[in-house]
Parts: sequence; structure tokens; C-alpha cells
Amino acid sequence: MKKIALFGASGQTGMEFVTIALDKGYQVNALVRTPEKLSIKHQNLEVFKGDVLNQKDVQTVIKGCDVVVSLFGHVKGSPEWLQTNGTKHITSAMKQEKVDKIISLSGGGLPYPEKDQPKFPDKMIRFIMKIAVPKILNDAVEHHKVLANSDLKWIIVRGPRLTNDKKAGTYRVGWVGVNASTKIARADLADFILKQIEDEQFHFQMPFVSY
Repeated sequence: MKKIALFGASGQTGMEFVTIALDKGYQVNALVRTPEKLSIKHQNLEVFKGDVLNQKDVQTVIKGCDVVVSLFGHVKGSPEWLQTNGTKHITSAMKQEKVDKIISLSGGGLPYPEKDQPKFPDKMIRFIMKIAVPKILNDAVEHHKVLANSDLKWIIVRGPRLTNDKKAGTYRVGWVGVNASTKIARADLADFILKQIEDEQFHFQMPFVSY
């Protein structure tokens, strides 16, 4: 089974992902700033204390892995370009360690004009984000540029409003405004992200996952 380098493991979606990845038999190297927040213990889980904004920490986690999953994001007090700069460190380390695939998590506010057909509610959400949280939206756009220019195999998985509901086991994969709804449980989103490790269907694309 492939070994996953994981960033953002101690977040709510991250912990869902760790749980199902270990259940499926994957090995996981997880970089977290506060290891105590990651309560999961498993023989196939190795936890590294560090920061995605530290190049050496990032490379240590990626070394010996086959694929990268990036689930880290903004929390209160995060630097303005957290996702962009963290992704730069990740892609640089991937090239040095000869790892060629990354799956990154973002939100539906990140535009994908090649496929999206946003309806009025979708446009309103983006408008509100531009006013209320421009830092997060701008950072998501720039992190996409980093991946698009990286010469790596990348997938950006986008989701709507995330809930802590129980796993439904079924969901839709579409684009904003196309075969999509307004929410998904983190457990189902994590399930889709994990499947992308073996799947090549969405390479260089930004699928939107919802109920």
C-alpha cells in the first residue's frame, strides 16, 4: 500500500481522513504543529511535530512517501498566504524527494471557470467571501497557481459547507452549479479524497464534492 504524507491531520477533516486511510491499510506520515491534538494512535501512523511553513519539516514528512494529501487551512491568526506558501514548500520537497502526486483541499469559492456554472446562490457565496474573508479566497487562488505551475500531478478537491454528520456513503462529484448541492459530511469528503490516491480521473482538475 502507498505511504501518504499528510498535512492538516489534526483538523476535523484531517482526522476523518486519517481514520479511513488507516482502516484501508495505508501508512501515514502526518505533520502537525500540536501532536496532542491528534488523538489517533496506530502502528501505521507516524506523527511529526512541525510547521508546513518550515521547509525542513515538510521535507522530513514527505521523505519515503508515495503521495501527498494537503488538508491544512486557515484558522484564527493564520498568516495571510498560509496555503500558498505552505504549498510552495510542499511542491519543492516533492520534487526533491521524487514524489509526483498531490491532492489538495479547498472550498467551492475557488473558481474553476472551465467547468463551473455557478448559479445565483453560488455567486452570492463568492461575493460574500470576497468581502468577509478575502484572505482565504485569495490564498486559495494563489495556491492553485502554485500547483498548476508545478509540473506535478495535482487534484484540488473542493467542497461546500462541511458538517460532522455521519458518513452517508454516497455523494455527487460535479462542479459548482453542476450536479452539486450545498453541503457534505467531512467523512464522505475524506472518502473521496482517499479514493483520489489511486484514481487518475481528476488529475489537473478541481472536482466539487457534495450531496
